[in-house]
Amino acid sequence: MTSPNHPHDVASLQEIINAFKQLDDPRMVNKNDHLLINIIVIAVCAVIAGADGPTAVGQWAKIHQDNLKLPNGIPSHDTFGRILKRIQPAAFQKCFVEWIVSLRNKNSERREHIAIDGKEIRGSRKNNLGVLHIVSAWSTENGIALGQIAAEEKSNEITAIPELLDQIDVSGCVVTIDAIATQKKIVKKSIDKNADYVIEDRILGENLS
Repeated sequence: MTSPNHPHDVASLQEIINAFKQLDDPRMVNKNDHLLINIIVIAVCAVIAGADGPTAVGQWAKIHQDNLKLPNGIPSHDTFGRILKRIQPAAFQKCFVEWIVSLRNKNSERREHIAIDGKEIRGSRKNNLGVLHIVSAWSTENGIALGQIAAEEKSNEITAIPELLDQIDVSGCVVTIDAIATQKKIVKKSIDKNADYVIEDRILGENLS
């Protein structure tokens, strides 16, 4: 896949390639018309541009085919859908987080603020699977999510937050969390990760003294 001409775009594209090139190809060897990394990079760029599924990804790729210049043409939307479904979600998330971290700019003159919060996924009440909550770590200075974990119930955020802290680098940062995280384990995890913390002290004395 040919890189764009603008130096910034080239650097950004190479960052995506570096992060996702470690993904294992779920397909049979020597029976593929398209490299896995090309499929992934196109999909990531298309989603950033607003694509919401394999069909939209395929349409985005066709629009930009003159810049992509793939040796075997543009993959069909069926190809995008089939391959993306076969990739291990955990492996993809690991690569995605690595890419996001590479975009992160830690300003030595200003401590990074990471806000951890849980939100209910809109529309999750309409199915039979129960309400789904997502706990996210948001870098306010960089405007990016550094990581997220699903929690089936609001109370499960307490166990999800330490797992989330294990996934990201918070050293030297200020972590803010709401009252539900006023727990010794969570505060200790922040300290162990060399971060300062600000949490709502609704029951601070009872839980942390």
